[in-house]
Amino acid sequence: MSTDALRVKIIQKAWEDADFKARLLADPRSALKQDFGIEVPEDIELSVLAETPAHYALVIPPQPEEMDQLKSTGAEVKFSWN
Repeated sequence: MSTDALRVKIIQKAWEDADFKARLLADPRSALKQDFGIEVPEDIELSVLAETPAHYALVIPPQPEEMDQLKSTGAEVKFSWN
């Protein structure tokens, strides 16, 4: 499953399951592990926030050069799921 497809599944579950959404906002690592079997590495900082009609989040991804530098070190950021 691609990262984008997984992202969609997580969002859909949060929309449909208020308990999951609350757990995801409070403790994303635990919620993702419990509901999706996803292990988020401890060295990854994970933030989850909910947008509302009055609160919008704009995420600025790393510049391509930053990702290239990370790849050139041999380091990879991966999430593992079943």
